[in-house]
Amino acid sequence: MHYLKPENMNVICLEEPALFQLVEIVVARLQSSNGQEYKKWIPPSEAMQLLNLKSKTSLQALRDTGKIRFSQPQKKVILYDRDSIITYLEKNAQNTF
Repeated sequence: MHYLKPENMNVICLEEPALFQLVEIVVARLQSSNGQEYKKWIPPSEAMQLLNLKSKTSLQALRDTGKIRFSQPQKKVILYDRDSIITYLEKNAQNTF
């Protein structure tokens, strides 16, 4: 096993948003390398699962208040931006003591 001497070590500092963005990129690459395609726009069922919501009304409230992004490519088709959902969850995360 090879150990680095302290003088050869580099420290990288990241602000919290940059760290989470990096994690998302890594996860997306891992999913694509495992044969799972990263989908930026997801259907309501997946959005509700990510947010742990039980009702479509709650999902609509988040959409209507601008807390998560959505796209409506057709009249009855609404898709949600996975990245904005992750950002919303991170923004509302509570630090533990």
